Amino acid sequence: MTASSPAASPAASRTGLLRRQFDLTWSLFEYHLERLEPEDFLWEPAPHCWTVRRAADGSWVPDWAETEPDPVPVPTIAWVSWHIGWWWSVTLDHARGVRPRERTEITWPGEGAAAVDGLRALRAEWLAYLDGVTDADLDATAPFPWPHDPARTKADMIAWVNAELMKNVAEIGQLRLIRAAS
Repeated sequence: MTASSPAASPAASRTGLLRRQFDLTWSLFEYHLERLEPEDFLWEPAPHCWTVRRAADGSWVPDWAETEPDPVPVPTIAWVSWHIGWWWSVTLDHARGVRPRERTEITWPGEGAAAVDGLRALRAEWLAYLDGVTDADLDATAPFPWPHDPARTKADMIAWVNAELMKNVAEIGQLRLIRAAS
């Protein structure tokens, strides 16, 4: 195989494919992040919803239940952005081999620029991780979210991050569009 063949090019690598998928998802996210107003974050789209609320100490606390309620509450943009911060921070902890933070240790920075900046900071951390992953690394057992399943690899973990982010981007985008139209 020569260096000019498609299979040998970085663009054809598995890491390249996962990175391009992530970059596409992030570009869709930027479309919404650039248009979010501070008032969008805590807007409650339905009477039965999950959001983040101010605690007595001024911190933000997300609504949460150990068992998913039925019906599932409609989340606010604030809640979804906290949720992204939670699962992505824990994924990064696992990927780096450090003690993963507990859900209650992940704080929401607040509406507007603080939330957007926090999400962009997570993106930068994730890109730093991705830039160090080789195609050979992708075959290692995933440290998260399937820690006891040797059939799941780091490639699965990275693809899961891309899929989870894509789902959350769609949720935030839809909430933003509904609020703008109402």
